[in-house]
Amino acid sequence: MSRKIYLYFDLLPLIVLSFLGLFIFVILVFSPPVNYEYFLFRKTIVGSVFGLICILGIVAVLSPKECSKIFYYRKERSSLDKKYISQENWFSNNTSLILGLKIMHGHHPGCEKFSSHEFRIKDKTFCAGCTGLLLGALISLFGTFIYFSNNLYISPFFISIGLLGVALGLLLPLINLQRTILRLSLNAFFIFGIFLILIGIDTIVQSVFIDLLLISFSIFWLFTRISLSQWNHQRICHECGKKCGFDKIV
Repeated sequence: MSRKIYLYFDLLPLIVLSFLGLFIFVILVFSPPVNYEYFLFRKTIVGSVFGLICILGIVAVLSPKECSKIFYYRKERSSLDKKYISQENWFSNNTSLILGLKIMHGHHPGCEKFSSHEFRIKDKTFCAGCTGLLLGALISLFGTFIYFSNNLYISPFFISIGLLGVALGLLLPLINLQRTILRLSLNAFFIFGIFLILIGIDTIVQSVFIDLLLISFSIFWLFTRISLSQWNHQRICHECGKKCGFDKIV
């Protein structure tokens, strides 16, 4: 009996709108506005907004409530089959205490089906996807400071690289990628790709409105990426067939 789970109908509009957004910025690269708007504080505003989003993204990745849904794991812990995972070991191996703050760095079931989604450093487990998003946000935050505090020219070629990074990041949950390092790299490339598109568009179009529109799309792309990732986790658990209880909470 087949246990395949298909893409949720409500995810399709997110995918379509995400790639439509990418197409819009492709058009802007080849057909930029003829009249450039002059706004004295354009770079300051755009750089500050995007930098703030990068910082919020870093906090979200490390947040137990938003990133790992640890409260759901606590709520359902009694229903887990300890044949497959020990909740006590899972909790200690996936959290660390840094400067008095409890940081979550892993949130997948201890199941071989998710082996490519996480990696271990000593006795700690780390989510490859979240680690990639964290690295991408850190690199983009540093790049934001460099670009928006200087008068730099960015080649349109970098926009193509950015578009590729975002497209691969959106498609990642839809493919059965078994390489942990590739999963980490593509997630980092996804966030860095958004940064490359932003600075490339800013160089060509020089419009605070277009820049803020791109930042809005970047939030939407990230939301779509997270939604697809959640669907992928449910699909893996559904097709696994083990009655461990994680299929109800991932």
